[in-house]
Amino acid sequence: MNKKYSNLLTVLLIVVIIAILAIIAFLGYRYYESVQIKNNAEEFVNSFIDTNVNTDDKNNNNNTTEVGENENIFEGVEQGETTTSTSPSTRKYNVFEMAGTIEIPATNVNYPIIAKSALSKSALETSVVEMYGVGLNKVGNTTIIGHNYRNGVFFSNNKKLNVGDKIYITDLTGKRVSYTIYSKYEAPESESSYITRDTQGAVEVSLSTCTDDGKARLIILAKADS
Repeated sequence: MNKKYSNLLTVLLIVVIIAILAIIAFLGYRYYESVQIKNNAEEFVNSFIDTNVNTDDKNNNNNTTEVGENENIFEGVEQGETTTSTSPSTRKYNVFEMAGTIEIPATNVNYPIIAKSALSKSALETSVVEMYGVGLNKVGNTTIIGHNYRNGVFFSNNKKLNVGDKIYITDLTGKRVSYTIYSKYEAPESESSYITRDTQGAVEVSLSTCTDDGKARLIILAKADS
């Protein structure tokens, strides 16, 4: 009997050890995945901004460099890489058409913004997405949505943002606009007034994500600095 009991304990111990190793491996993979997503997105955003800055500088010097000459920066469709045509409006992140980029220093956010024309489940699993509005850096409101994941990517840390924090939006023309957060609140999923609100001639953005418990939306409102 003691031998049988001892064997049972040994089996249980082995099962527990395997389960612990499996959990560690899973958590390790999720962490690696989140780091890869952030690194790939940040690399793309930096390349996108540098490309637009260089193009603007060349244009200001009366050079006539074609967009196609910079296509080497956007080669490939692997995660974090891009493709482009001769039109800036068709630049892509992965396979999705993009609208611009977003940077939030307070939460280390640095992501491409996928265009609302590409809004889908898979797009939301790739980056943050423009959901509705007049368009980035234009008079009126544009709403950008992103998942709240436990691994910290996309808009997972929006809850840490405060009134006064800065958001930087770069559109496809290369124009980079600084916004200041002026409101942060939770709203039920059925609430949509923040999406269609009248900005009284101001340039604004709204960031929307789920609360940690998934029962409501966390809304961030920001206005372009004059």
